[in-house]
Amino acid sequence: MRHHPLDLSSAAALPPDLLDGVDVVFHLAGKAHAISEQRSADDAEYHAANVDSTARLLEAAVAAGVSSFVFVSSAKAAGEPAEWNGAPLDEGVDLPPDTPYGRSKRAAEELVLAAGRRHGLHVCNLRPTLVYGPGVKGNLHKMLHAIDHRRFPPLPDVGNRRSLVYVGDVARAALLAAATPEAAGQTFLVTDGQEYSTYRLYTAAAAALDRRVPTVTTPMWALTSAARAGDAVWRLTGRRAPIDSPALDRLVESAWYSSSKITRSLGYRPVHTFETALPAMVARYRADR
Repeated sequence: MRHHPLDLSSAAALPPDLLDGVDVVFHLAGKAHAISEQRSADDAEYHAANVDSTARLLEAAVAAGVSSFVFVSSAKAAGEPAEWNGAPLDEGVDLPPDTPYGRSKRAAEELVLAAGRRHGLHVCNLRPTLVYGPGVKGNLHKMLHAIDHRRFPPLPDVGNRRSLVYVGDVARAALLAAATPEAAGQTFLVTDGQEYSTYRLYTAAAAALDRRVPTVTTPMWALTSAARAGDAVWRLTGRRAPIDSPALDRLVESAWYSSSKITRSLGYRPVHTFETALPAMVARYRADR
């Protein structure tokens, strides 16, 4: 096994033997999104990390005669409606991405599809929703930490709907995308097939962490007031408060998607739900502490 530590966003030439003998490229490298991007968006930084890097790797793949190229993008590559109409979004919804991260992922997807058409390369874009699993980082790790330390606000059940997917199921989808002829030139959303409210995630995580779920929840008006106060802290100090409007939006908004296309086309079947993956996630969280 060869290891080539490198920065794909750098203009430096890639090692000439980088893809020697490689049949399939799974491209997952890039700059991930964060809540802070809503405060200080930098399209150029995301473009360099997610678009330029993809262009360089595609060029190397074509030169090396790679047969398949699977790009792991994000559900954020398609924009979200201002209001959800009671149905999950699928690949037919084509709204402009509204974040630097989403725009960069969408531009990278277009490069991948164009390379497939131009060079006869088997290419496929995967759009996972929020990924969970042992060692999870980002917002889900923050949620586990906050619940474990009794700092997570007892949210009301606002009925929002979110889609998630287990990391192992993303890997299964990637293998199908690389090996199945019907995947060529396609873009697929990838979920675990569940509908999660933030309250469902909260109560499941609390049970797995052996933490009591409060019987009294915080009313939305109080959370909104706290978020506005957090916004004022940002404006005055440039520092993020524990809760502000972007953070509250993340907690109560919907982000609901359908993976019926990849199920129908490639036979994708998710194995885990958030609840079934939680014991391993909590065990890893405890070990990492």
